[in-house]
Amino acid sequence: MNAGPPETVVRDGTYAATPLDIPAGTITQLFLEACAEWPARDAFRTKESGAWRGMSHAELLERVRDVAAGLETLGQEPGDRLAILSENRLGWALADYAIMCRGAVSVPVYATLPASQIQYLLADSGVRIVFVSDAEQRDKVLAIRGELPSVEKLIAFDDDTGLDGDDYVITLRDLMRAGADARATGQAGADFEELAAAPEPDDLLTILYTSGTTGTPKGVMLTHGNLFYDVEASLIALPLRKARRALSLLPLAHIFERMLDYALFRAGVTISYAESISAVPRNMVEVKPHIVAAVPRLYEKIHARVMATPGIRGKLVDWAAGVGERWAEDTLAGREPPLAVRIRHAVADRLVFSKVRAGVGGELEFFISGGAPLSADIARFFHAAGVLILEGYGLSETSPVTNVNTPENRRIGTVGKPIPGTEVKIADDGEILIRGPQVMPGYYNLPEETEAALVDGWFHTGDIGEIDADGFLKITDRKKEILVTAGGKNVAPAPIEQAAKANKFVQEVVMVGDRKPYTVLLVVPDFNALAPWAAANGVRVDTERALIENATVQRKMFDEVFACFARLARYQTPKKIGLLEHPFTIESGELTPKQSVKRRVVLERYADTIEALYDTEDDVIAEFVPEQEPGGDSDD
Repeated sequence: MNAGPPETVVRDGTYAATPLDIPAGTITQLFLEACAEWPARDAFRTKESGAWRGMSHAELLERVRDVAAGLETLGQEPGDRLAILSENRLGWALADYAIMCRGAVSVPVYATLPASQIQYLLADSGVRIVFVSDAEQRDKVLAIRGELPSVEKLIAFDDDTGLDGDDYVITLRDLMRAGADARATGQAGADFEELAAAPEPDDLLTILYTSGTTGTPKGVMLTHGNLFYDVEASLIALPLRKARRALSLLPLAHIFERMLDYALFRAGVTISYAESISAVPRNMVEVKPHIVAAVPRLYEKIHARVMATPGIRGKLVDWAAGVGERWAEDTLAGREPPLAVRIRHAVADRLVFSKVRAGVGGELEFFISGGAPLSADIARFFHAAGVLILEGYGLSETSPVTNVNTPENRRIGTVGKPIPGTEVKIADDGEILIRGPQVMPGYYNLPEETEAALVDGWFHTGDIGEIDADGFLKITDRKKEILVTAGGKNVAPAPIEQAAKANKFVQEVVMVGDRKPYTVLLVVPDFNALAPWAAANGVRVDTERALIENATVQRKMFDEVFACFARLARYQTPKKIGLLEHPFTIESGELTPKQSVKRRVVLERYADTIEALYDTEDDVIAEFVPEQEPGGDSDD
């Protein structure tokens, strides 16, 4: 039974959730307890040959035993570093649990990273064995094989190594077969329980490489105790145990999805792996999940798709959105809407909002949102549609959750109150500081960076925020991304960018203005909404480039974007916009693996556009940059 989050107490400006009696533990302990409690229930489901197939906890445990025994036959020792370079799939979980049950340390790597960045991560951590998902990931490692003297073996999840006669690469199937044979003959696996029970809470579980959107990657060290505490505290704060199905779609290389999957696994929730990001809409309808974790880009895309509905149906959607805004304003303030609003909302729900709920599976209890601030306008839209989004906060360095809204206690525009045993306070310069059992011990082999980040037990997040009188935390910006105009005005870009992205014609936006006389915006239009509008208004063009060159379209985008800024102070309001032809992508280097915008990369790539915005009197500048090779930094 979920007891809900404890009360928040305030002492000397520090907001803390009342500590509960959560004993220290390990993730291997969590794994074995869940397998013992739910042996017949499906732990995971994957889609194979067009059908969803499940694997019970009992079968999973046997396969993990085989993988662990296979690793033993390769000479793997406790404390070794083993990397997982893969998209979300069953092999990821098998490798992860086998690594920890062997007393080793996992090093997850985003499958979207190029070989040059992978080389740094594997070399810095001294990885001995790398699990790879497919030929693409295998070939990345093979391309840098000569620069990875510590790497002795690749284990491919797919059944074809592609390298006849080269035992540098073996398949997971062959590893498991070798492990099963060694178990049967008593040559390996006899000490599985002993090794799995050996880790202490302070022992290292994983090294996560993160650099945010700039800088050299840093290895965040997280212990068994860090993750175990965050799992247990999250199970107290959120009603995860009431769910039966979840869809896993964010990269498991990021700690947000990984920690949540540990918590869901412990609660006996069946986790289905999305086939791909592009397949998420279809998979949500098929799986009918009760819980999904996602970043704001998913909600923005759903909202944009709904608002881009063409024709008469589109007018109905616009009407429903307006009704929903009025209804949400009252209900979120604790007031009953007037009868007329309630009647209109009931009609809007039947004709529009029910379709939104069906589009996310029809049985969703709630989304959990993290990774970046969620636009309050979009949050209100989903609230009106009967789709609950619980926004939370945390970083790789905090395992990650420190704050979260709950079904019983939430406030749109905030990331909620601290989870049990977690302390949050705001420094004199506005920076958010965190202290709790989930905070990392430090960065791998980086004592100076560790000392700078952890001061007297407080982790300095680099985020700027404020805490209201009830203890709800609001993130206002990144400390290093505050823009200071030439006139000395401090402008936080995040809330302004969020306001613009709430418009259905906007896909991405980046604010510019540091040391400039005024601020401007780089805007990627949502062409799925803009093209139909243009066609309906007599603009006949064949390409996206021609679309944003058109004066009528430029004026439309200017009017739409600037309509979002009515409540801004004059110095906060951008003066011009630059329209960009190409959407930001991970492959082009403008987005991180968790789909945050790499501000530095964007500013460098569109430097000419930015210069033109300051050198001309035009309100709108259109820019066309040729496709470039992927690059840039990794992200937490």
